[in-house]
Amino acid sequence: MLNLDPAFYATPRSFMDERDRIFAKTWQLLGPVSRLSERGDYIAAEIAGLKVFVVTGRDGALRGFRNVCRHRGARLLPEGSGRCGPIRCPYHSWAYDDEGRLVAAPWFGEGSAFRKEDWPLKPIRVREWRGLVFAAVAPDTELEQQLGDLIPELADEPIETYQAVREERLTFDANWKIYTDNFVEGYHIPGIHPSFFAAIDFKQFSTTAHDGFVRMTAPPREGLFYRGKWLWMWPNWTLSLFAGGMNTSRINPLDHQRTELIYNFYFADPADQSAIDDTIARNLAVVREDFEICIETHKNYATGGYTAGPLSPRHEEGVRYFQHKVKESLAAA
Repeated sequence: MLNLDPAFYATPRSFMDERDRIFAKTWQLLGPVSRLSERGDYIAAEIAGLKVFVVTGRDGALRGFRNVCRHRGARLLPEGSGRCGPIRCPYHSWAYDDEGRLVAAPWFGEGSAFRKEDWPLKPIRVREWRGLVFAAVAPDTELEQQLGDLIPELADEPIETYQAVREERLTFDANWKIYTDNFVEGYHIPGIHPSFFAAIDFKQFSTTAHDGFVRMTAPPREGLFYRGKWLWMWPNWTLSLFAGGMNTSRINPLDHQRTELIYNFYFADPADQSAIDDTIARNLAVVREDFEICIETHKNYATGGYTAGPLSPRHEEGVRYFQHKVKESLAAA
C-alpha cells in the first residue's frame, strides 16, 4: 500500500475539509473532568479552529457551547481552564447563564423586535468517560462507538484514579497528519530517538490497528520510564502509560501547516514533585525529537518534492489504518 498523497497535507483546502468533515463530527478530548468540579468551572478549547467550551452548571451538570457570542461573534472565554460567574462577552457585555441563555444585553436599545430568549448560545455535545471530558460540535456517532475497542483495552487500567498534575502545549510548523503518521509507527525510532531505541527491545516492537485505536508495544529495558505501551485514538488523541501514571495528548491542527499538541500528565502519587518533573521532562524530550523530521517532511510535501511511497507491512500498519480513516471520512461527506 502507498502512503497518502501529499495533496492531502499541504493545502488550506485540505484543512477546511478536515475541520468540517473530521473535527466537527468527532468527539474531542478536552482534558480531565477534575477541572470541572465546581459550579462555574470551565474548559475552553479550539478544535481545528472551532471555538468551544464546557462549563459546570449550578445543578452540577456539564454543558458545552460554541465559544462565540451571538451578537457579533466575539470569543467569550479564553482558551484554557478557569472559573466564571455569568459568561460575559468582553466585547459588548452580553451575558449568558450556565445553561446558555442570554440574560443581559446592556445598552442595546429599544424599538426593535429583539428578544433575549431568541439568542441563546449554540450548544455542543459533552460526555465524560473514565475521568476524561470529551466534546463534539456535530458528532455523527456516540462516544462509545468512536472509542470502539479502546474500552476493553483499558478496562483493567485505573486511569480515572490518576490525578491531573500539569498541562503542556507544544507547537511546530507541520501538518497534523504528518505528525500523526509519525506517532502511529515505531519504524522511525532507531533514527529519531536513539536513547529511546536503546531502552526497548526493538526487535519485538509491535504495531496493531483495532476499531478506533492503534496499539504499539515493546518490551522495555531497564531505565525506560514508559511501561512499553502507547495508544493512539481516532482521530487525534493519544494515551501513553508510565510507572505511576499516564499522559494524554490532543493533536490539534492550527491550520494546514501548523500543529499544536496539548499534553496532560496524570499521576497516582502527585506528592513527589521531583519525580513528576523528571517524568514530564523526559516525556516531552522524546516528543520534541519528532518535530524537525515532521517540519522537513512537510516542506517536501508542500513543494512537490515527494510522491507517495510504499508503507511497511511490518511497522506501518498504524499509518495505513489512520490514513484509511482520513480518506473514508472525507469521501463520506
